[in-house]
Amino acid sequence: MGGARRTITDEERRARLALRHRLAGGARAEVAEDVARSLVALHATDPSTVFLAVGARLVGDGGPVGGVERALYEDRVLVRMHGMRHTIFVFPADLAPVVEASTARAGAVRERASMIKALLAGSDFDEDWLRSVEAGALAALAARGEATAAELAQDEPRLREQFVYAPGKSYETKQSVSTRLLRVLGTEGRVVRGRPLGSWTSSQFRWALAPEMPELPLAESQSELLRHWLGACGPATEADLKWWTGWKVTDVRKALAALGAERVDLADGSTGYVLPGDIEPPELSGSPGSPGSPEPWAALLPGLDPTAMGWQARDWYVADAHRPALFDRSGNIGPTVWWDGRVVGGWAQRPDGEIAWRLLADVGAEAKAAIEAEAARLAAWTGEVRFTPRFRTPLERELSS
Repeated sequence: MGGARRTITDEERRARLALRHRLAGGARAEVAEDVARSLVALHATDPSTVFLAVGARLVGDGGPVGGVERALYEDRVLVRMHGMRHTIFVFPADLAPVVEASTARAGAVRERASMIKALLAGSDFDEDWLRSVEAGALAALAARGEATAAELAQDEPRLREQFVYAPGKSYETKQSVSTRLLRVLGTEGRVVRGRPLGSWTSSQFRWALAPEMPELPLAESQSELLRHWLGACGPATEADLKWWTGWKVTDVRKALAALGAERVDLADGSTGYVLPGDIEPPELSGSPGSPGSPEPWAALLPGLDPTAMGWQARDWYVADAHRPALFDRSGNIGPTVWWDGRVVGGWAQRPDGEIAWRLLADVGAEAKAAIEAEAARLAAWTGEVRFTPRFRTPLERELSS
């Protein structure tokens, strides 16, 4: 496009986030699958994040548990699988082939090679043995329909075998064949995690055979994944896109070119990208039939929430001064309190179920009342269930005690 590029301010980015991430009051969703579709992917390394992230974006006070479980385990319109940066996410099922081809496939090759290398170094087993065990495990899973690793080992006892991981190293440990093999098969899209053994906070999953997915070309799938993500999170920089996808920057640039993504200037002086035609978003135009800029909103988002973890550069919604309290040493964000597009504090669940929160910025009486209402809504639907974030942060630890 010719002429001067449009500048998208931080204020507009926060307005886009409010509406497209279903956080503003009028933008909330009715069902879990609409939340997942709007966000593209729900972080699922911590199982509770999926439910807490959906619950923050649904209308009403009923909570997301039944709807998420229906979508995952009955209707199967959502699927839990490895995706970007070799991390577990929940995706809309129709996006799964795109994720598998664009991102998961390469990770699966590395995961299998890593297991074979570890197996050969730490045991007397070889690749032929592994293939035989794998065939037995898949046959057992087909017969059972759904099973835990322990149940599969009743049919295929070799799954109980162990091997030494990293022999001779300071971090040497023993790993079971079942744990590592099921992970490999999961990254390859041949098995999927089913319903957990416990509540929605449990990470002990049953396994099931994955439905067959069409094989998509790499370049086509990469541009399609970026199309979905820019629609939800644009504008974003090349660095944001490289970080979120885990791809090489050359792959990011090829996908942006294939999409015809348009360049914009961001408030910090960097170059951002949006989908063609999205430089002037209609939902923010104030034109007849559009909501215009959203009203101020409050939210309590869980650790690893897809909004909080959506961009590598986060200064436009998280102040540097807040980072030591809200992030762990690996860069994982904990539970956050939001007001009108900015992170203004953190929260935690205490042993008695109380949702405790603390502000890190002065936001005024209106904001405090709205945050208090969100905390009460969260406490109401979580009820007797207790959860602890998998990646704990300083403020979360302090508030939960």
